[in-house]
Amino acid sequence: MRETATASDPSLTLPRAPERPGASARGVAFVMSLRPRQWVKNVLVAAAPLAAGRLWDVPVLLDTLVALGAFVAASAGGYLINDARDVERDRAHPSKRRRPIARGDVPLVLAYVAGVVLQLAAIGVPALTGYGNLAICVGVYVTCTTLYNNWLKHEPVVDLALVAAGFLLRSMAGGLAAGIPLSRWFLIVAAFGSLFMVAGKRYSEIVTVGDDQGTRPSLREYSASYLRFVWSTSAGVVIAAYCLWAFEVADERAGETTAPWTSLSIAPLVLGLLKFARDVDRGHTGEPEEIVLRDKVLLALGGAWLVLFGLGVLHV
Repeated sequence: MRETATASDPSLTLPRAPERPGASARGVAFVMSLRPRQWVKNVLVAAAPLAAGRLWDVPVLLDTLVALGAFVAASAGGYLINDARDVERDRAHPSKRRRPIARGDVPLVLAYVAGVVLQLAAIGVPALTGYGNLAICVGVYVTCTTLYNNWLKHEPVVDLALVAAGFLLRSMAGGLAAGIPLSRWFLIVAAFGSLFMVAGKRYSEIVTVGDDQGTRPSLREYSASYLRFVWSTSAGVVIAAYCLWAFEVADERAGETTAPWTSLSIAPLVLGLLKFARDVDRGHTGEPEEIVLRDKVLLALGGAWLVLFGLGVLHV
């Protein structure tokens, strides 16, 4: 009877109960510290193969997936290192304080070690498997993120350039992995589109943080009007370059297709930029991928652009 009562007494099992959930919670916290929601940025590696109309060629698709994996690993490693270095500052930020490392759910040593291992693997695996150009691209990306995290993160203008370079390198990666030449129009649109998104993110941070800009010292060097100038100028360059490309391609393929699809794709692109700019101006874009994923109108415009763009590059 004593043994039965003891076994059935719930109070005696309470000390052991948190063990497995605790380990599970730490695992979930580590995965979340890799910022899987932000991996959507790495879909940009498909930009060059898509622009060339070769994304669905099986060898090109496999090369693009290799580039995607490399940038997922490199960016995840960068997020770990960045959050570990900025742990105290993130704890003072209204939203970043909820990150797992800032909450103390992931040890700093683990974050640093895992971050370095992921970044080394992102460079080493492509280099050892015949993707030399991709390895160089990822290496430049890791170098930029290292410079950004350690020395230049709070240097105004330079921080914009380094973060924008991260987007640009992603957009080049698929083409480099598959051996697809990158046109001047592609590079112009990718470069200034990256700057547009980064300047918009900084503007959103100013709107969110307000006068308390201690969470990111470089914000003290920016004004809202300056950042509006940067992202409006960048958007203008993107639209101009895209239009020149679209009209050039439409003229070249005038007798090959039933409709000027690339020219028609200008409309959803411009509307999408205007919609995104409206959200930027209202301070609703902490991360570019967040607004894209939650804005149904923007997703619809993106889908329409993708269809028209795809018809154009596939010579339909």
